[in-house]
Amino acid sequence: MTGENQKIFYSLYEHERKKVEAKLSTIIKNRKPASLYGPGNYILEGGGKRLRPILVLLSAKAVKKNSSSSFYNAAIAVELLHNFTLVHDDIMDNADMRRGRTTLHKKFDISTAILAGDSLLSVAYEYLLKDCNGNAKDVLASFTKGLVEVCEGQSLDKEFELLQEVSLNEYIKMIEKKTAAMAEMCCKIGAQLGGGNEKEIKALTNFGKNIGIAFQIQDDLLDIVGDEKEFGKNVGGDLVEGKKTYLLLKALESARGEDLEKIKLIIEKKGICREEIIFYKNLYIKLGVVDEAKKEIKKYSAKALRLLNNLKHAEDREIFVWLADSLINRNK
Repeated sequence: MTGENQKIFYSLYEHERKKVEAKLSTIIKNRKPASLYGPGNYILEGGGKRLRPILVLLSAKAVKKNSSSSFYNAAIAVELLHNFTLVHDDIMDNADMRRGRTTLHKKFDISTAILAGDSLLSVAYEYLLKDCNGNAKDVLASFTKGLVEVCEGQSLDKEFELLQEVSLNEYIKMIEKKTAAMAEMCCKIGAQLGGGNEKEIKALTNFGKNIGIAFQIQDDLLDIVGDEKEFGKNVGGDLVEGKKTYLLLKALESARGEDLEKIKLIIEKKGICREEIIFYKNLYIKLGVVDEAKKEIKKYSAKALRLLNNLKHAEDREIFVWLADSLINRNK
């Protein structure tokens, strides 16, 4: 892919992101009561990559027969759903910050945050229905399945915190639901709304799933090797919390002897001190865990990219390739 094409695709992404941002800024701002929608608007003002709406729009464009139709309401719906999950995740994790701002439940209170999150989900369905035309049953089924799987994935993630042993296969199944299911759903409803055929819908659905898995493993990797200024949060946070990431589980699988005992201490003590981050980062590198994570990211990315051969137009394939590359080679 040429540098010129990369600039074109980035420009297109930014153009669509700004359109989504503009629409998001108005949809609940003036709704009443302010006690409900004000906090909801606060979380939407936090910004973000708006990746999920872009996946909807690109998937629809790749298959749609009518070039004049657009599906910004559905794009808004998936972003509202995503922010609903973030509000509830922050409550469950007792997080203080989100995107450099005070989390909703800390700025207001837990009850307000729960209700505001629920209202985002309700409005998401309202907006999704605006773009359904004869295919409402299929689109709503895909959207709801994505929501169910995200909830199941979050439940598994919380369950893993209490378990001493979690296998890599179990971890992959969890992120298939918690992270990948959302990307999978965005691509699927975009393809459905765009009028794609069965082959196209299946290809884009599985593209979303595989790139979502790669995205999460990259997120795990960045917690170890990322630049804090770029990453936007403290590197090593997963280790400090004793979180069972791909790297920790791979280390448990690979380590022997004294190294294995050191790795086990992360779980037994439910995390480490910040002063120990460098030691464990070096241990991960020694065990080859960082390289293994990179291989896994490439594996799922390659699997996702092969599915793009089912798209008719080279331009549509290329922008998905650019997007996938941007996601898996990001620094934040």
